[in-house]
Amino acid sequence: MPTAPNQIWLGDITYIATEEGWLYLAGILDLYSRRLTGWAMSEHINTALILAAWGMAVTQRQPPAGLIFHSDRGVQYASLDYRHALQHAQAIASMSRKANCYDNATMESFWSTLKHELIYRRHFQTRAEVRQASFDFIEVFYNRQRLHSALGYRSPIDFENQNN
Repeated sequence: MPTAPNQIWLGDITYIATEEGWLYLAGILDLYSRRLTGWAMSEHINTALILAAWGMAVTQRQPPAGLIFHSDRGVQYASLDYRHALQHAQAIASMSRKANCYDNATMESFWSTLKHELIYRRHFQTRAEVRQASFDFIEVFYNRQRLHSALGYRSPIDFENQNN
C-alpha cells in the first residue's frame, strides 16, 4: 500500500449511456487517497481518451519518477503511444493478471460509486449533460466532500492535506 500520494495510480475506462449514444470515461485514481487525479470523456474508446486522462493527471500532480501505474489489460493501455507516455514520465507500467478482476478493485469501486450515486439516478438525454454532471460529481463532490471509511471518514483532498 502506498504511504503518500503519487506512488501508485490506477486507471480504467467505463461507459455511460445517453440518448445520443455511449460516452466513455477514462479515470486515473491515486491509490493513496482515492482521489481521481485525471479523467477524460469521449465518444470513442481509444488511446486518445486515456492519454487525455493521463495528461490531466500528470499536469496536475507532476508525479515523481517511479510512479507505478496499474491498469487492466485493455488494448488502449497496451498501445505503443500510451507506453511511451508512461516512459516519458518515468512511470512503471503494471497490468492486472489475466482474468483477475480483483487486481484493479479500487478503481472498479470508484466506478461503482460514480454509477450508483450519479449515473443510475438520472436519465441523460445528451453527452453534454453527462459531461457536466460528471465534472460536478468528480471535482466538486467526490474529491472534495465525499467521505470514505478507508480514509478515516475524510474526503480524498482532506486526507491528502491532513497526512502530508
